Amino acid sequence: MAIYNICAVLIDFIILSSSFSLLDFISSNGFPSSKIIGARHYSGTGSARDLQGHGSHTASTAAGSVVKDASFYGVARGIARGGVPWARIATYSVCGLTCSSADVLAAFDDAIADGVDVITISIGRRSAVDLDRDTIAIGGFHATKRGILTVHSAGNGGPDPATTASVAPWLLSVAASTIDRKFESKVVLGNGKIFTGSSVNGFTENGEELPLLYSINGKIGCTTICQPGCCDSRLVKGKILICDSINGQFLALQAGAKGVVFPYVELDTASVVSLPAAGMDPKRFDAIASYQNSTKNPVAKILKSDTVTDPRAPAVAFFSSRGPNVIVYAILKPDVSAPGVDILAGWSPVASLSDDPNDKRQYHFNVLSGTSMACPHVAAIAAYLKSLHPNWSPSAIKSAIITTGN
Repeated sequence: MAIYNICAVLIDFIILSSSFSLLDFISSNGFPSSKIIGARHYSGTGSARDLQGHGSHTASTAAGSVVKDASFYGVARGIARGGVPWARIATYSVCGLTCSSADVLAAFDDAIADGVDVITISIGRRSAVDLDRDTIAIGGFHATKRGILTVHSAGNGGPDPATTASVAPWLLSVAASTIDRKFESKVVLGNGKIFTGSSVNGFTENGEELPLLYSINGKIGCTTICQPGCCDSRLVKGKILICDSINGQFLALQAGAKGVVFPYVELDTASVVSLPAAGMDPKRFDAIASYQNSTKNPVAKILKSDTVTDPRAPAVAFFSSRGPNVIVYAILKPDVSAPGVDILAGWSPVASLSDDPNDKRQYHFNVLSGTSMACPHVAAIAAYLKSLHPNWSPSAIKSAIITTGN
């Protein structure tokens, strides 16, 4: 779930999604694709174009067309398809830097009037509030009265209990679970030792060994190389840096470094990196730092990410918001979980791949994790059921999904 995006679906399905644009979906013959049949934006957004990528990702997960040979720079290569690839999409951009309740409710009203069949929303509050103050609960209630199911991401406040913000009985609230694919990135040290970490690293450096750098001896106030004011391009250019934070990659790229190793404890997800990089658990991170400190000329190389099988899946992701429901105690929430970890899906060509302003790459796919990614999976199932049983009520569709999921 993100604080700036909504997502939804029409049979001819309409998908309600913030940050989306017809401009991003032009067919090869130059005419607009029939996939996107409408786009609206509201007061706080300025444009329906997807500047963050989140809307493209969620909507393509729900109803994207079949794409052969999809990947993230060769990582996770295969056939990509939305859950209901024959569905069509309309988008409603409601969130800019903030989300206005008036804009969200206006989008609900417009989507209902436009004839949507399923709405999937991947935005929400950070904590639950009373239903008469919950904008999505109110909008979803009006949609339910008109026979439209609203599927809502549960939130990313886990693993603490009572963190789900999607608590209304009429919403289908979706948690995130892992899938049987994960990404590994290897760091090979000059002494031959190999350490396996986590990242979505699409860079190919041809196995080149580079100097490894951690600290700057004698520079006042600089305990590591990856602090503001310490990442001197004259010292770090062309080197692999050991950073104490994942955010060190942003300074490293700006300064001309060629790679980063950082500590990373959230090992059931992988983050897209803006330069060759790998996240390590604390034990492996300390071992790499020890090698650098104890070796006269430490070198290393970072290999492109591998796709491997995760035998532990599916399991609820650590970040996924948990119940119980703190507003309506008798109703269990979330309702179901769905794939929400390391999901490859469509991406806007004007959005950053890694949230790094210095990362100028553009690509049609990206890998994200969150209950935002899980939500459209369930919306696709709801849309499929609606196409088979057009007279089923939102409650019937919700019941069918909950009672048959395993």
